[in-house]
Amino acid sequence: MTYKSKFGFGCMRLPQTDANDPTKIDQELFNEMVDIYMEKGFNYFDTSYAYHNGTSEDAIRKAVVERYPRESFQICDKMPTWALTSEEDNEKYVNEMLERLGIDYFDVFFIHNINVPWLKLAEKCNTFEYLKKMKEEGTAKKIGFSFHDNAKLLKEVLDKYGDVLDVVQLELNYLDWEDPAIEAHKCYDLCVEHGIDVYVMEPLKGGVIVNLPESIQNDFKEFNPDKSIASFALRFCASLENVKIVLSGMNKMDDLIDNCNTFENFEVLSDEENEFLQKMALKLNEIVAVPCSECGYCIKACPEMIPIPEYFNLYNTSKIQPESNIYRLYFNKLGEEKVPADECTYCGTCLDHCTQQIDIPEELEKVCEHFEEGFTPYG
Repeated sequence: MTYKSKFGFGCMRLPQTDANDPTKIDQELFNEMVDIYMEKGFNYFDTSYAYHNGTSEDAIRKAVVERYPRESFQICDKMPTWALTSEEDNEKYVNEMLERLGIDYFDVFFIHNINVPWLKLAEKCNTFEYLKKMKEEGTAKKIGFSFHDNAKLLKEVLDKYGDVLDVVQLELNYLDWEDPAIEAHKCYDLCVEHGIDVYVMEPLKGGVIVNLPESIQNDFKEFNPDKSIASFALRFCASLENVKIVLSGMNKMDDLIDNCNTFENFEVLSDEENEFLQKMALKLNEIVAVPCSECGYCIKACPEMIPIPEYFNLYNTSKIQPESNIYRLYFNKLGEEKVPADECTYCGTCLDHCTQQIDIPEELEKVCEHFEEGFTPYG
């Protein structure tokens, strides 16, 4: 496998015509991005039943399936684990996904987001066995699961099911590599030990790694002014031998071009660059208030439907750039029919769904205190 073949198009954050409505995908721009991506020799698209509230698969059908020969691209999709209620649901959702995409087989198929509660659902509905059957019957060429939990749980799952699986999709980036909550390094090593390929999601940690304070941006420019900040993060992941795919969710043409250039002219990360990134990780961890990747799973779990990632994003921004307009944006959110952050009931439902292992109720309380204390009406 060449390094170029490792670059995958993540379809969780596609371009939108309405920033407040994830179903409003900018199909024309997405088509243009797909054309450039394919023209440059890349062909892997990652989606899910849930992405863009169920419209990501439809957008891929329009941009890829209806415009390119089936053998020229690969599609990965994921079982909506949280929605499973019976063994029959496995086939129901698979058939619906195939229909949405307009295909008759998946190149890769995952059980979505294995963690403690969703593993129980998958096992109750015999979903691991169903995936094995999919591969035997040719409905999926490769099978596996995406994972958002600690190394202890991953070992349990791999010890039990690893002999029938091909891939584990991990959250992996240089910021999380040694993080004791994410345990990316330990999880990667476990996959290597079990002889299972690693596909990488969140190499930019939902944008946290590229939306940096000016001081850290300057560190990158001083270290190497000719390489983008994103390219360092992508190369960190792709340089790992057992990593076969690195996904990047792109909604801007400039980001697509930059990422294509990174993989077209790929350079394995040097020891000096790796050491620099670990220094940047330590520096960034000191600045980022809440390490939220804005995946949105917590919103679906929250009984109050609090837009948790939006509040965390504003909180992080206010810590990095303590400007009065950021505070006003927070209070404007409350005036735009958003559920206030202080309506958290501390029920804890969100905790099992957070991919970053964040104590969400505690952090929301800090958000409220921070903005209430810092806001001045004429600031």
